[in-house]
Amino acid sequence: MPRTTRQIKVGTVSVGGGAPLSVQSMCSTDTRDIPATLAQIKRLTAAGCEIVRCAVPDQAAAQALGAIRAGISIPLIADIHFEYQLALAALEAGVDGLRINPGNIGARWKVAEVVKSCAEHGAPIRIGVNGGSLEKDLLVKYGHPTPAAMVESALGHVRLLEELNFEQIKISLKASDIRRTVEAYRLLASQVDYPLHIGITEAGTTWSGTIKSAIGLGALLYDGLGDTLRVSLTGDPVEEVRVGWEILKALNLRERGPVFISCPTCGRCQIDLIATAEEVERRLHDLPVKLTIAVMGCVVNGPGEAREADLGIAGGKGQGLLFRQGEIVRKVPQNELADVLVAEAWKMAEERQDVRTDQEDQ
Repeated sequence: MPRTTRQIKVGTVSVGGGAPLSVQSMCSTDTRDIPATLAQIKRLTAAGCEIVRCAVPDQAAAQALGAIRAGISIPLIADIHFEYQLALAALEAGVDGLRINPGNIGARWKVAEVVKSCAEHGAPIRIGVNGGSLEKDLLVKYGHPTPAAMVESALGHVRLLEELNFEQIKISLKASDIRRTVEAYRLLASQVDYPLHIGITEAGTTWSGTIKSAIGLGALLYDGLGDTLRVSLTGDPVEEVRVGWEILKALNLRERGPVFISCPTCGRCQIDLIATAEEVERRLHDLPVKLTIAVMGCVVNGPGEAREADLGIAGGKGQGLLFRQGEIVRKVPQNELADVLVAEAWKMAEERQDVRTDQEDQ
């Protein structure tokens, strides 16, 4: 059951309060390099990124945010640490929100200045608690970054912002350890109704980080926790977005592009299933509509899965049966399977888009 939260606005994107869970990522470019950052955000947007964050290490980076914001179509978040002046400059540049840790901004009056400017600009604040940078007094109290320590840190920051009459808040509690992260979010969710940004931080490379993120985010999402998410990978941030969408699609929480079904292969398979499945997925990952596509290798489960999919292949000896919406279309030689399936998928996507356009015009 989804958790009931307050709703905030990050630019044009509604967060919490029943809004669809948003996929976000963070640029790996130098924010001061405006062309490179814009090019990366364009790629992220095409992959389905709905909110993007940029690091702001100095005033030059803060000044670059204006041109970046003007050149993109999705909300922009400024990632701020230590210097409250950078937050103020980012807000003046037109960012849609801040990610800060109020505990490292400095004196209360500095936080108050940031909060005042956020209120004036209509920009929310994400309180970002990270297990690797907890306050020293909490580390002394708890011994290490326990879930309770992370939640106490977050609640302290929440109280500070609330005392300043600011409640446009989103919270994240990230650690590289899955259990610690999940337990921290569960504990926090029982105490506040602010929207949550979820993720497993420093999850690792694309391969191992995807596995860790799928486990951790899957557990939280299955519990109904999470209003925005980021898959943190050591690699191209576009992969973060793609993995995030696959996690949401696997839990039927959001729809975007195709859903792939393929068997793990066995000794009964008589086509080159692995190469075929990988090629089909690679060539269709940007398909603009939801289609279920099955690439199956033998006569045991293949016909059933292919028949239930929008499009499917059930492999035989050196060939496969092409299914379209439950009906056999024709036999296809092995060397044509990928090309035929890809062509049929794009054809069906165009048909569905035409139907939507006709319905909208009526």
